[in-house]
Amino acid sequence: MQDNNNSSPSMIRHAVMMMAGTLMSRILGLAREILVAAFFGASRSMDAFNVAYTLSNLARQLLAEGALSAAFVPVFSQALTKSRDKALALARGTMTVLLCVTSLVVILGIFCAPVLVNVMAPGFDEANHVLAVGLTRWMFPFLIFISVEALTMGELNSLGSFFIPALSPAFSNLVFIITAPLFASHFGVYGLALSVLAGGFAHFMTQWLWSFRMHAVLYPARPDFSDPDLKRIMKLFLPYAAGLSLNQVNPVISRMLGSFLQEGSISVLNYSNRILQLPLGLFVIAISQAVLPQLARAKDDSEFIETLRQAIRFALFVVLPASLGIILISSEFVHLIFVRGNFNAWAWSATSSCLAFSMLGLGGMACSTVIMRALYALSMPREAFKVTSFSVISTAIFSLILVYPMGYNGLALAPGIAFTLSGLLGLYYVRKKLARSLGIITLKVLAKYIFALAIVVLSVSLYKFLWPYSPDSRLLMRALWVLGVIIISAVSYFTGAVLMKFEEYKLLRGAFVRKK
Repeated sequence: MQDNNNSSPSMIRHAVMMMAGTLMSRILGLAREILVAAFFGASRSMDAFNVAYTLSNLARQLLAEGALSAAFVPVFSQALTKSRDKALALARGTMTVLLCVTSLVVILGIFCAPVLVNVMAPGFDEANHVLAVGLTRWMFPFLIFISVEALTMGELNSLGSFFIPALSPAFSNLVFIITAPLFASHFGVYGLALSVLAGGFAHFMTQWLWSFRMHAVLYPARPDFSDPDLKRIMKLFLPYAAGLSLNQVNPVISRMLGSFLQEGSISVLNYSNRILQLPLGLFVIAISQAVLPQLARAKDDSEFIETLRQAIRFALFVVLPASLGIILISSEFVHLIFVRGNFNAWAWSATSSCLAFSMLGLGGMACSTVIMRALYALSMPREAFKVTSFSVISTAIFSLILVYPMGYNGLALAPGIAFTLSGLLGLYYVRKKLARSLGIITLKVLAKYIFALAIVVLSVSLYKFLWPYSPDSRLLMRALWVLGVIIISAVSYFTGAVLMKFEEYKLLRGAFVRKK
């Protein structure tokens, strides 16, 4: 029981540190998009750049930050509990294998760039096709930097370092912002490709240099293929990569069905998804990254269940008020962010409703993401693949069911329902593996959430009644209005958490208050 008490505040502290680092990265990422728009706008060359960047980014999501993290972190974390030296030797051998694999993928990507561009953008004319192929070939080496960075990040997270790994993407964006004007003025859109490579190198170097500070520097070493841990990593990698590749189908489903709806439907879905990515990346990804090493190091089933229970409840504790707050002011928030220029009243209304419906599923997305980490920690690649497949199939089914009566709003709602159901399926597999009741959400806990969230609704409604949002006011006043809602929501929610004696509030406070 003592272990459980120690691990939960540690996991929460690490998650909050990752949130802080991720927030800085997201802010600089927005500044990066503003800079690119100022230089190239919505031009044909930017279309080619976005296709090329999507191809290299897709390879990163599948190989580096997805499957590699899922396969490496649990095995490395468990190896650390036995011997730090052997664990570091495992990481260095894995680095050699990773460099060989990613180098091969880069060579294939450069060689097959024309085919990849044809698949991604079949409507490009000859000039755009040639430009996209050239940019793809320039940017594919980005995969090498980001793969080694992902391995280093997994090592650092397992060693208990979370803030610098979460902050390192901010250095990548900062390098891009500094170099892009110089490179673009000399090389045009190819300068952006150079800035992507420079940012990827900075991303890797930030974490690699920090590994010196942690006395765990990574470098290529001869892998021991007889090592059972290395065999286990390699065995887990391909099933996780196959499962994660299915996740890339979900956005395609909404775009395919959205193309049959009225003009602009795909655009409003994209705009609402950009806002959804903020709490998703800030809270959900941070918590899931922090909990994976903790789950992998659990000494027994009781500690594993306790850690998983605390992770899911903490995820809901921070995600539910955030999603509710955005739902309550979806119209005002969309107006503040997007309404200017050609973003008309219909786009404003449609994006607001899409945002509200997509936010309904954020809690399910949060739970599903944490549960997937539990499957990784338990080394259950087959079950993880089944859960991911179920999520994709459910998204397709619910999208087809809801698109007729609800239009684009149905396409916004469908993924949240699918992720919620897939999370329940994942819990079933975890419970079956451990052969014990998990006790994640009880009626008592549910009543506490309802009470705290009801206070948020009442407070925000009163705020909106006393100080209505004025679309015609200055940008600063509108921004202050939204900031006021955030403050009111946070204060009222934490007041409810204190009154209801939320366990998560006590853990959050205990994670940062040292005992005398």
